[in-house]
Amino acid sequence: MSRPNALGEYLRARRELIDPAEAGLRVVGVRRTPGLRREEVATLAGISADYYLRLEQGRDRNPSPQVLEALARVFRLDAIATEHLLSLVAARPAAARRPRREVVPAGIRQLIDVINLPAFVESRMFDVLAANRLATAVSPNILPGVNRLRAIFLDPDEQDLHPDWEQAAGGMVAGFRASVGTDVDDPRIVQLVGELSLASEPFRRLWARHDVAALAGGSMRLRHPQVGVLELRREKLPLSDSGGQILAIYHAELGSESARALELLGSLAATEAREAQEAQESQESARPEQTWRASGAPGG
Repeated sequence: MSRPNALGEYLRARRELIDPAEAGLRVVGVRRTPGLRREEVATLAGISADYYLRLEQGRDRNPSPQVLEALARVFRLDAIATEHLLSLVAARPAAARRPRREVVPAGIRQLIDVINLPAFVESRMFDVLAANRLATAVSPNILPGVNRLRAIFLDPDEQDLHPDWEQAAGGMVAGFRASVGTDVDDPRIVQLVGELSLASEPFRRLWARHDVAALAGGSMRLRHPQVGVLELRREKLPLSDSGGQILAIYHAELGSESARALELLGSLAATEAREAQEAQESQESARPEQTWRASGAPGG
């Protein structure tokens, strides 16, 4: 089986997203296909049209860094996307692998338990591995065992949390590409992408763009059903020697309405947890009496 043409797929996807006028080309007549033509890309990059065609078709998979950097300029790629483009040339089929169990370092688990902010750890595939109570209160999908990429495309309640859903979903897909890198033949990644491609047209459209974005902090806006709109910052901190795990922390500007709303949400979550614990303890304390009566022991 021939290995996937990752470089050609990426070049074709980016070419179709470039407006010819924005690239400085004069547009005459109606174009039947979006974006730049292959020969236009070749001219702008200073390479032959035949050579560029071979790159897209996968007949030449070892272009020089200078050629790739020229193509990156034509496609207006930022530093992260350019690095991704360069990495596609070095990509090789991954050896057969056994999925390893993800283990969150004990110190990080302790940290997210004591920090008074929503915090969680996710894998390179965006599986939630550990989360504190406040993070789960922000979104029920921030819970160990849940895949956040699957949730944002397939769970209507998660979609309702994001008033800027299209932007949030696009950023997550681009971040996912950056996270998995060229390791797209990992069976777990193939299965997840295949599932979402079948179930979600927006995911298919965004995945086909081949956007790549750094796994970095940024701002976010949530519409929470209990406390209203939350304007938050998110920090994403890579954990060393963890196989790509990320520690994510949400926080609000000190003294802001969102900070007060986050405090309220924490109080509500603590109350719900306490009530659930009391209910469980009440049930457990009632069991010995129920067992005693069922045994037929004489009553008073």
